[in-house]
Amino acid sequence: MGTLPPASVRPALAALLVALALSGCSASAPATPHPTPTPASGPSSPAQVCTSLVSYWAKETLKGTYWSGLDWEQKGLSNQQYEIHEEAVAAGRVEERTAGRDKALELIDQLVAQRCAAADGATWSSENWRPPT
Repeated sequence: MGTLPPASVRPALAALLVALALSGCSASAPATPHPTPTPASGPSSPAQVCTSLVSYWAKETLKGTYWSGLDWEQKGLSNQQYEIHEEAVAAGRVEERTAGRDKALELIDQLVAQRCAAADGATWSSENWRPPT
């Protein structure tokens, strides 16, 4: 590694290095796309949060998934949201028997959205909740 190339090769090597460096900056090189920033959405309304949360857990309960057995507190539901959950699951089970699972899941989404909107998010606190002392 200690030997230098012959004097006749050095200019050609230098030209090659310059050509390589310049070719990396040429207009024909593919441009790297820059991601377009997406604006952050505004905060969700209480009804939207309720709908998302209750609908998710009601559908999981209907499907009988592993985590569907959590209690209402572990699912992050208020007492009022849990009432909506139970009503939606019961209606979903009836619909599943008559029209199939896909229709039952659609019914749950519709029912939960209506109930959460009517209750403005159904965020009443748990009966077990106590204010800090």
